[in-house]
Amino acid sequence: MSIFTEMSLIFKEAAVSTYVDVILPLALGKLYTYSVPEELENKVKPGVRVEVQFGKTRIYSALVRSVHQNKPDYQPKLVFSVLDNMPIVTEQQLSLWEWIASYYCCSTGEVMNAALPAGLKLASETRVLLSPVFDDNYEHLSDDEYLIAEALSIQEELSIEDVQKILNRKTVYPLINSLLYKRVILLKEELKPKFKPKEVKFVRLAEPYLSDPDTLKTAFEIVGKRAVKQQEALLGFIQLSREPRDSPDIKPDELVEYAGINKSQIKELEKKGIFEIYTKTVSRISLYEEDLQNNFELSAQQVKALLEIKACFEEKNTVLLHGVTGSGKTQVYIELIQEAIQEGKQVLYLLPEIALTTQIINRLQKIFGNDIAVYHSRLNNNERVEIWHEALVGKPIIVGARSSLFLPFRQLDLIIIDEEHDPSFKQQDPAPRYNARDTAIYLAHKFGAKVLLGTATPSLESYANTKAEKYGLVSMTGRHGGLQMPEIIIADAADETRKHKMQSHFTSVLLEEMKTAISNGEQIILFQNRRGYAPTLRCETCGWTAECIHCDISLTYHKYSNDLRCHLCGYHTKQPKICPACSGHIFSIQGFGTEKIEDELQIFLPDTRIARMDWDAVRKKNSHQRIISSFEDKQIDILVGTQMVTKGLDFDNVGLVGVMSADSLLYFPDFRATERAFQLMTQVSGRAGRRHKRGKVVIQAFNTSHPVLTEVTQNDYAGFFEREIRERRQFKYPPFYRLIAIRLRHKKKHVVDTAIDFFSKQLVKKLGSRLLGPSQPAISRIRNYYVMDIMIKLERKKDVIEKTKELIRETQVDLYGQKGLSSVRVSVDVDPY
Repeated sequence: MSIFTEMSLIFKEAAVSTYVDVILPLALGKLYTYSVPEELENKVKPGVRVEVQFGKTRIYSALVRSVHQNKPDYQPKLVFSVLDNMPIVTEQQLSLWEWIASYYCCSTGEVMNAALPAGLKLASETRVLLSPVFDDNYEHLSDDEYLIAEALSIQEELSIEDVQKILNRKTVYPLINSLLYKRVILLKEELKPKFKPKEVKFVRLAEPYLSDPDTLKTAFEIVGKRAVKQQEALLGFIQLSREPRDSPDIKPDELVEYAGINKSQIKELEKKGIFEIYTKTVSRISLYEEDLQNNFELSAQQVKALLEIKACFEEKNTVLLHGVTGSGKTQVYIELIQEAIQEGKQVLYLLPEIALTTQIINRLQKIFGNDIAVYHSRLNNNERVEIWHEALVGKPIIVGARSSLFLPFRQLDLIIIDEEHDPSFKQQDPAPRYNARDTAIYLAHKFGAKVLLGTATPSLESYANTKAEKYGLVSMTGRHGGLQMPEIIIADAADETRKHKMQSHFTSVLLEEMKTAISNGEQIILFQNRRGYAPTLRCETCGWTAECIHCDISLTYHKYSNDLRCHLCGYHTKQPKICPACSGHIFSIQGFGTEKIEDELQIFLPDTRIARMDWDAVRKKNSHQRIISSFEDKQIDILVGTQMVTKGLDFDNVGLVGVMSADSLLYFPDFRATERAFQLMTQVSGRAGRRHKRGKVVIQAFNTSHPVLTEVTQNDYAGFFEREIRERRQFKYPPFYRLIAIRLRHKKKHVVDTAIDFFSKQLVKKLGSRLLGPSQPAISRIRNYYVMDIMIKLERKKDVIEKTKELIRETQVDLYGQKGLSSVRVSVDVDPY
């Protein structure tokens, strides 16, 4: 594409009567209208991407929302080109995006940014080229300027990255501005494609040998008797092509291995016109090649649950399947999936975390083979684009985390949301801050599909909806195969501390049970909801603690990397040798994380094989798979982990589960703390005693009289729900009231203080006592931004909620109009839980 000025001149003469409203992948408050040149009118349609200029120079791939003939009040810019032959986004998706933007108080562009894979979001790249008025006079140029001008005389164009490499420095814009001022260069913008199809080289017989096998004798004569290796290559190819194979295409490497030759023989045969090397576009998505299994017989409880779900679907669109851990919910899901895909429909299977997908995918692929595609954030950009296109053409089953909601389904019939209670379904930052469970229910509504929510520990909102008869309810109260629920023991850490029985952070009860389990050949899972070695490093002399330079939070000590890390912004530094406050040399660590547990277990149980599964241990692609596979294959005796080990994993040899600190879960400063604690402890307890025998769970706590501990030991969800729902009603929390959290951020404290004062005063005029705050959160500075919060509690009335959202939008606009406050960042979080 040529420079903007030239392009504008080309298109100015074109008669324009068609216009498009487009969504740009930016946080913009409205859609923008562009005019369509006559030659592109037949190509534009809702859901295709178009190349447009936004601002003075930048080019974006925008998404067409609508096509019309209504000229806007301003002079619209032109659409440069249409990037797609067919829509890549469906009408149902566009409708979903608009609902998310409206409900969660964000822009459609922000939803687009979250929804589309990076490979489909194109932004322009700045290119540098010589100015036509430059007269090759290099005398007035500096050394660096000369290098760039000389490079451009050899190479027509350079990217900014090329300039950085030539000069071996990152900051190059001042130099580029100087060259622009001296009229040595021009800049242009062009879209840079991010998605590249995977192309693989294959070898085949050239004509006439390919179409007429009788000519192969001539091929051998051309090769000649002396070229023994070339004859082996040709003979090997013929033999390999006749063997039963999944694909008729043969890679050069396959032929090399099969015939015992090297690639030089293949090249010689290509030169002689006997072989032909060709390129073919292939999928990056690996195929399942093992035999399929479908011989599972449902238990009486599973048959009953399946029939009840179908009956509920006759009357209601959403059903909650409340089944205890190990009850066999997954097989019920499989039966429903089979019925849907037999009718040619699509199924979306949502999981809260990537960690869960490993075992589930393996299980589903054994039944459904290549009818499944997996979609999550750990895939690379090209893989995500390929799965996007597979969904677009009707891939039967999509399994993935919350982002898979945005895929372009055609005939969606069923959405299964496994572990529906899990907080990972809620997107935190950046916008849109959507809840995948609630959004999935709206998506199903658009398709006329059904939703099945599955969990052993329902969220209070979902269970309350069954009580209000908005959702159907189906229960599975027994474990599959008649296995008993695990025996749960509460270990009194306070009593053992007084009696000096504690060994570091382990009660004698937990250590003894661990030794027994190991001696019985059983595996152990230990749960501690904090990663790192210790959350605080403290000077014993003056009490100084190591804190992040960007956030108001202590740095966590990581022993394996021997440094201090901030878990909010990623800042890290080496452990100090002397105290910066008093020059003391003695430091102590306070608290404990998964690293410390792993480290100390090697002291208490020296002959055991220990592994850790937390965010630090699973950063690399497929690292979840490796850890889980090793544990399944009994190569690991004790698995220490954070929440990852609590969610839906099924191991047949786990005899003991230990919860290291129930108190840290129960006393977290959040109105949902007890609900989260009940869910986490119940879920992790469910990992014990699967399949063969009853397991044991040891929960360590200082306050053993807390009611949640009693409810967990008795597996009493009904009792927990009744007690918790009374408190929610009394203190006006969900599900009886709706919450909207507003957070303001700025790098200068006095600016954010002024902004929050203005914002809260504008809101309180109409909201009154519904507004709580403003308040400073526990962590008042994050990534060098000072933070202030407002919380709004609203009655569950649609008109009240909608008017409040509109008031927030108006106040945000008013804030940005105030002098000195336009740079304040405002984030709105609807249903912040």
